[in-house]
Amino acid sequence: MAVTIRVLLVDDQPLLRTGFRLILEAEPDLTVVGEAGDGKAAQDQSRALLPDVVLMDIRMPGVDGIDATRRIVREASAGAHVPKVLVLTTFDLDEYIVEALRAGASGFLLKDVPPDELVQAIRVVAAGDAIVAPSVTRRLLDRFAARLPSAYQQATPARLDRLTERELEVLRLIARGMSNAEIAAKLVVSETTVKTHVGNVLTKLALRDRVQAVVLAYETGLITPGAIS
Repeated sequence: MAVTIRVLLVDDQPLLRTGFRLILEAEPDLTVVGEAGDGKAAQDQSRALLPDVVLMDIRMPGVDGIDATRRIVREASAGAHVPKVLVLTTFDLDEYIVEALRAGASGFLLKDVPPDELVQAIRVVAAGDAIVAPSVTRRLLDRFAARLPSAYQQATPARLDRLTERELEVLRLIARGMSNAEIAAKLVVSETTVKTHVGNVLTKLALRDRVQAVVLAYETGLITPGAIS
C-alpha cells in the first residue's frame, strides 16, 4: 500500500497556505491535514493532527516559527509523536534559519522554491533525512557559523576522535553539502557504504541528522567559513 504523508501548513498568510495546499494535494502521496497561522496554533495542531511533516514559516505574530519548532521537537522527550519540521524563509533571513536548525528543524527551503522541489523535500524529510541545500547552506554557514551561539560551543576537535579517517572524510563531504550519491562517486564506493558511514558519524557524535552534522563540522573547525569552493 502507498504511504500517505500528512502535512501541516503553518504560515500567517492565507494566500500562501492556499497555494501550498494546491501544490501538495495534487500529489497522490501527500495530504494536507491542517493549517495554522501562528506558532502556538501550529503546536496545538501538531499535537492534535499528528502530521508527518510541518511546513513552517518563520516570521509570524505571537509565537514565531523558531520557537514553535523548538516546542514541537521538545515533545519528543515526553514520548509524543514528533513530526519533522521543514522551515520556509526568504533569503534575507539567513540568521533565523541557523536558529531554526538548532531548534530542531530537519531542513529549510526558500519560499520561491519550485513546486517539484518542495514536494520532493517533503518526501525526503518525511523519510527521516534532512534537507541541506548546498547553494544556500554554503552561503549561510559561511556568513553566520563563526559568530552565532550554539549548543556545541563546548565541543572541540577532540570530539571528532571518535571517528575513523574515512568517517571524518565523509563528514567533511556532508559539510560541503554533498548527497550520498555524490559522496559515493567521489570516494569510489557504493552508496550503501556511504549510508553506513553517515549513520556511524551521526551515532558516534550523537547527532540527529545531516543538518546538525554540517553545523558541528563548522563549529569544531573541521570546515571553516570560506573553505568551500
